[in-house]
Amino acid sequence: MGRAPRWTDDPARAELRAIYAEADAILAPFGCALSGECCDFANTGREPTPTAVEIAEVLHAARAIGGIKKRRSLPVAGSRVCALLGDDGRCRIYASRPFGCRTFFCDRITGPGKVPRDEIQRLSRKLAELSERAFRRDPRARPLSSALAEPLEALLSRAR
Repeated sequence: MGRAPRWTDDPARAELRAIYAEADAILAPFGCALSGECCDFANTGREPTPTAVEIAEVLHAARAIGGIKKRRSLPVAGSRVCALLGDDGRCRIYASRPFGCRTFFCDRITGPGKVPRDEIQRLSRKLAELSERAFRRDPRARPLSSALAEPLEALLSRAR
């Protein structure tokens, strides 16, 4: 069996980025006035659950920025803020953020009408299928905070 390509050259990464670009184009007219609030998982009661292929991209992007930031201060009581946020409250891996972060899983979306949920569902299925093909041994989705604790090499070694 051949060796898997590095993540930067992996065809699954190119396919993932194409799905992300399609989602971004569909959702371009929409936004959220309270940007970043959804990154406090305790506040929203929700946390993105990226698939294995997305986690590989997140961990790759995190490594490119020097790793996942360890917080120096204690979190505010009742807060569970995403480890990928910078001190300025902005996502440090915005271009590689998971599908759940892109698709406004909060209720504060603004835009011209309703979010096209059918299109988002279609892309979600496409993403799950990609993860199944690229990470046959362990394609499942995981809570983002749990996934961030997993080294990229360990994830990629289980891929094929």
